Amino acid sequence: MKILDQYILRRFLYNFFSSFFILIVIFIFQGIWLFIDDLAGKGLGMVIIGKFIFYFIPTLVDKVLPLTVLLSSILTFGTFAENYEFAAMKASGISLQRGMRSLIVFVLFLGLVTFFFANDVIPKSEQKMFNLRRNIAKVKPAAAITEGVFSDFEGTGEGMNIKVDKKYGEQDRFLDNVIIHKKTEQNINNTVIKAKSGELISSEESDIIQLVLKDGHYYEEVLPKDSKEKRKQPFAKSNFETYTINIDISELNEQDLEEDQNITTNKMKNVGRLIKDIDSLRENNLEKVAAFSKNVVNRMGAFQNTVPQDSTQKNLDPIKRDTIEEAKQDSIKTIDEFIKSLVQWEQIQVMKKAQNEVSSILNTVVAKKDELQSRYKFYNSHILSLHQKYALALSCIILFFVGAPLGAIIRKGGLGLPMVVAIILFLTYYFIGVFAGNYAKEGNIHPAIGAWLPTLIMLPLGISLTRRATADKGLIGFGHFIDRIKSIFKKKAKEAEDQ
Repeated sequence: MKILDQYILRRFLYNFFSSFFILIVIFIFQGIWLFIDDLAGKGLGMVIIGKFIFYFIPTLVDKVLPLTVLLSSILTFGTFAENYEFAAMKASGISLQRGMRSLIVFVLFLGLVTFFFANDVIPKSEQKMFNLRRNIAKVKPAAAITEGVFSDFEGTGEGMNIKVDKKYGEQDRFLDNVIIHKKTEQNINNTVIKAKSGELISSEESDIIQLVLKDGHYYEEVLPKDSKEKRKQPFAKSNFETYTINIDISELNEQDLEEDQNITTNKMKNVGRLIKDIDSLRENNLEKVAAFSKNVVNRMGAFQNTVPQDSTQKNLDPIKRDTIEEAKQDSIKTIDEFIKSLVQWEQIQVMKKAQNEVSSILNTVVAKKDELQSRYKFYNSHILSLHQKYALALSCIILFFVGAPLGAIIRKGGLGLPMVVAIILFLTYYFIGVFAGNYAKEGNIHPAIGAWLPTLIMLPLGISLTRRATADKGLIGFGHFIDRIKSIFKKKAKEAEDQ
């Protein structure tokens, strides 16, 4: 049995590493295609691109490893069944479970390694890749500017569009024919700057890039507050020999981080950090909701605070005390009585004020709703990432129990039918995970369910296929259904003959 276990394990490892290498190359090219805008045409050296790919490879494990386990198990046992090796094992009294024993031990070990890899290596890789992109913006800021088209930039708290005809020199720091459109906070282009040449000065120790423009013109449209002055359409125009603009690239980095916050930032954290952040985010969200609820209630004035009883009235005569309490009570019992007690102009004033208050509160609630939804989406994404680390390790084990009996049933080796079956099953598993993850982030389902759903769906499939392969049954058993239909027709034909 030791020889047989070694043989099965050796065949499986050969298929495993071959499939892993092929799939990782395919996914690397797919990832490069996604990041082609960040890499192509930026003048980056091969060392930087190589580092980017090296840090990008570990982030593909959550996609490549489950597919590798599924494909290699189908290939291994499909080849055994096709070459009648599996039949020889059964003839020798070796069951499917006994033949899988060495592979089960390996897959359990692989699940543990996968968890530690997802917990330690992937977060560090994500952090390294993010820092590399940040350093590219620092060391080579011209990488964010494309020749001949307007490129978006964030500088000095204002949006800017920059266009240059040519970049040249060391790190493409020198620019020819620079045109800049600066925008206000309302996203209005009211400033245009043109210069014959420019230079980008940056440092790794600073988040500030200096754009030094030379020999140019500055045009700014002035926006006065007085409507009469606006009709004159005033503007300011000047010429300059040297004009310096400080660009804070930390704002660019924060914007990228916020844009990928629900995906990248979570992957930068291990289990311990995720658990700690989940607790702090939950407490912070509850505090935000409680403070906002209290603020709305105070603005509405719908619930009056209980006034403590005056201690000086305890020693008064009961009759006098009752008289004072009756005097304090409001004679107006309803809102209609209060409105009728006012004159017409006071009624209009009260109604308009109430309408404005209600509209203001509704606008506040709508704005706060979007903020709270974003907060809870960020909170749900942390819980989702935490459970996905555990689900990834278990999915490798479960997909092995799907692929191994499936290969024994279909009895086909090679990269033909097994590859098709593996891709179909993996796409089903992957898209269920994507849809469940999106639903979980939006709060439609619990994040733990969103992380475990594809694995839990594959679990009964693996159990069913293992039972069918052990009992030497086909992939789909229609025999008893056909027999049942035949018996029904025979019974009806016999009844017709008797009549």
